[in-house]
Amino acid sequence: MALFLDVLLVITSVLLILLVLLHRGKGGGLSSLFGGGVQSNLSGSTVAEKNLDRLTVFTALIWVIAIIGIGLEIRFG
Repeated sequence: MALFLDVLLVITSVLLILLVLLHRGKGGGLSSLFGGGVQSNLSGSTVAEKNLDRLTVFTALIWVIAIIGIGLEIRFG
């Protein structure tokens, strides 16, 4: 179980870094490289940006669960 949680933590950590870098910031960010910079700022967030937000939150939740699991494994295992 500890090996599974360690691998899950590494995978979600790398995925979180990539997802955060893909978000559109005030200056455009890396998401503009993949077609995110074509829209105007007045149109609000697109469906792709909302889906990226949801995926980032879901990945962050899995990351937190993995950290709590590792902590419980260390404490009681």
